[in-house]
Amino acid sequence: MVKAFSDFNGLEMFFLACAIIGGFFVFVKLIMQFAGGDTDTHVGVDSNIDIDSSHADSDIGFRLLSLHGLSAFFMMFGLVGLALYRQSHMGTFIAIIGAVAAGMVSVWIIGKLFQGAVNLQSSGTLKTADAVGSSGTVYLTIPEGGIGQVSLNFQNRLREFDATEKNGSQVPTGIPVRVVQVKANVLVVEIIN
Repeated sequence: MVKAFSDFNGLEMFFLACAIIGGFFVFVKLIMQFAGGDTDTHVGVDSNIDIDSSHADSDIGFRLLSLHGLSAFFMMFGLVGLALYRQSHMGTFIAIIGAVAAGMVSVWIIGKLFQGAVNLQSSGTLKTADAVGSSGTVYLTIPEGGIGQVSLNFQNRLREFDATEKNGSQVPTGIPVRVVQVKANVLVVEIIN
């Protein structure tokens, strides 16, 4: 193995070392992500930045100076630098500029991938104000002047809500109703005839 790299000069060895080290960390990080082991990683770096690592979200995987970003930068820096210098016989300056550009592009691409993943998130919060016009059935009897419960198919989810009848009359279980108003998270319903 040593003979394979014996004709490499110092710059070529530097590019090769960057590619190997960066590639190793990209591979390890990728395996950890698939195995679910990358959400609570502690690195022995002292800083004044307080990060709550117990609440991982989808964009925590990429920060400009994250392990993923740095390892992708060094991997591409080393591979492109070695290819430009050794295979394309470019000068030292052009090989370094090309290697830095390739590393920056790889970090930018990873950033865009994680930004796209963040855009796929949705809160999943149901707004009861949007229930006006929905129909369902009385789940627990609505007493006269009181509050019962109705079952609605609301935003493709079957949910139970507190409800009162709009005229204050009693509505027994199983009667079809329609939501006409929302007052402080209590639905105001009317009987569907």
